[in-house]
Amino acid sequence: MSQADAKPVRVVFVCLGNICRSPMAERVARGMAPAAGLSRVEFTSAALSDEEEGNPIDPPARRVLERAGYEASGHRAHRITPAELRAADLVVGMEPYHVERLRRLAPDSERIVLLSDYDPDHRGQAIADPWGGPPAVFQATLARVEAALPGLLAAVAEL
Repeated sequence: MSQADAKPVRVVFVCLGNICRSPMAERVARGMAPAAGLSRVEFTSAALSDEEEGNPIDPPARRVLERAGYEASGHRAHRITPAELRAADLVVGMEPYHVERLRRLAPDSERIVLLSDYDPDHRGQAIADPWGGPPAVFQATLARVEAALPGLLAAVAEL
């Protein structure tokens, strides 16, 4: 079977509302994946709550992404579903609390990881929620996501 015929690897990034951190991670992963040789990976994002259901990426997060050269259009926040959890090869939380909640929803904890565990300088630490903060906080969130993504993509390549 050629790589083009192989089943895609599904990676879902999860945060509380799905308007800042998780769509930022999704868009950064999409942007970095080609250079990592990951053509058969599908990146999506979702929320643990439904309070932002249907909303686009938060405007400050969108601006930070676009200034850094990432695509930020076409997003609509949604709450993660049991089917999405079952279909995912890897579920990536932005903070330990997200990982804990996801593991309660899907006890198959081997597929649920913390994004910062792939950043040697910040293992086990939350990627802070920038929502409502100044632009510098969104830039710091993007920097943390970008620092962790190479390690995560290397792990995804092994799936």
